[in-house]
Amino acid sequence: MVHAKIAALLKETMGLDAESIGVASVERAVGQRLAARGLRDVQVYWQQLIASEQELQELIETIVIPETWFFRDPEAFAALVRVVREEWPAKHGGTLRILSLPCSTGEEPFTVAMALLDAGLPSSRFHVDAIDISTRAISWAEQGVYGKNSFRGKDLGFRDRYFKPAERGYRLNDVVRRQVHFRHGNLLSAGWLHGAHGYDAIYCRNVLIYFDLATQRRAIEVLGRLMTPSGLLFVGPSEAGLLLAHGFVSAGIPLAFAFRQNSALGPQPRTRRRAAAPPMAVKAFRARPHEPAPMTRPQPKPIPAAAPADAAEHWIEEAHRLANQGKLAEALRCCEQNLSSEPASVETYHLMGLLHDAAGRVREAAEHYRRALYLDPQHSEALVHLAVALQKQGDGVGAQRLFERANRRLSARESKGGG
Repeated sequence: MVHAKIAALLKETMGLDAESIGVASVERAVGQRLAARGLRDVQVYWQQLIASEQELQELIETIVIPETWFFRDPEAFAALVRVVREEWPAKHGGTLRILSLPCSTGEEPFTVAMALLDAGLPSSRFHVDAIDISTRAISWAEQGVYGKNSFRGKDLGFRDRYFKPAERGYRLNDVVRRQVHFRHGNLLSAGWLHGAHGYDAIYCRNVLIYFDLATQRRAIEVLGRLMTPSGLLFVGPSEAGLLLAHGFVSAGIPLAFAFRQNSALGPQPRTRRRAAAPPMAVKAFRARPHEPAPMTRPQPKPIPAAAPADAAEHWIEEAHRLANQGKLAEALRCCEQNLSSEPASVETYHLMGLLHDAAGRVREAAEHYRRALYLDPQHSEALVHLAVALQKQGDGVGAQRLFERANRRLSARESKGGG
C-alpha cells in the first residue's frame, strides 16, 4: 500500500510514528499534497516524492503543525534561571550555551532569552541555538512578529518589556532576537551536528512521544551527546519516564521535567537528601526550589471569607505555588478547595491531571484530563496528555483517536492563521 510506504519514509526521515498522530492524519496530508500538485494517483505522487527532496520537505511541512506560545510551562524557564544563578558562575567563565529543538516558530527559544535577560544575565554571556525541521517555522521565527495565540496566560508583562505593536500583532525587539540563532535541521539525520557538544541546557519538549521505542532511544543518545556533563535536558511531562528508562536522573525541580545524565551527579547516597534552597525572585515567573519538599508540611494557608470568585482564584494560585515547591499532596488539596468554590474549572482539572502524572498515578491523571475535556473538548494539552496516558494503559486505539482530534484542532487553527 502506497500510504504505508509514505508513512515508512516519514518515519525514516523525521522519526514520526504514524500511529502516534493517527494514520488518517498522514493520509490527509498526502491528499493535500496531491491536490497541490494537481495529481489524483497516489502511486504517481510516491514516485515524485522519492525523487524530490523538495517535495519530501513540502510533505513534512504539511505534517508539522506548530502549537506553542511564550512562557509555555513557565517552570521549565524558572528552573533554568535558578540553576544558572546557583551553579553556573562557579563552573563557567565563558558563554552559556542553550539548544531549543524543535524550536517551532520561535516562542520557546525567545522565552529562554527573555527569562535570562530578566534575571540579569548579560547578553554577552549566553547564546541560544534554535533548530527545527520545518523551514516555514524557521522563516516565521526569524520575522519576530507574533499574533494573539502566542500570548496566553495572565502574566503578559514580558510583552510590554520586549514587544511593540505591529501590523500583524507584536514585533519582538532586536535585543532578544540577537540572542537566538535559527537554522534548519533534523535531529535524526545521519551525522547531525556531528562534533557539536557542550550545551548547558537543551529544550526538547513534546517531540519524543511521537517516536517509536527505537527512534526514542536513538534521539536520546544524540541529545546526551550534545550535553555538557552537568547539563540539563528539559522534556515534556509525558516524556519523563523515557528519560528515566534511559539512564537519566531527575534534576529534582518540581514540574520543570528537567533531567541530567546519571554520570553528572557522581556517586549518590542510598537515601537522597532533600534540601530546599532559599526563594529567588525572577521577573515574569516565580523561581522553584531544586528539591521536592516533604509531604508532611503544614496545610495550605487559609484565606479569610471572600466572594466565591476570589476564593477560587486564591486556591488555584496556592495550588500552583505548592506544586512548584514539590508539595504535590498539598497542591492537590488546594485544587479540591478550588473546585468547592468553582466546580467547573478546566484549569484545575488539567492541573490535577499533571500532579497525578508527576506522582506516577496514570489512572487518576487520565480521569482528570477527561474531566477537563468534558468542560472544554478542544483543550489541546489535555487531549495530548490523555492520549499518552491511554497509551501507558495499553489503549492504543483510544490514544490514536485523541491524537487525531488534537491534530485536527491544530490544523484548523493553522488554516485560520492563528499566529
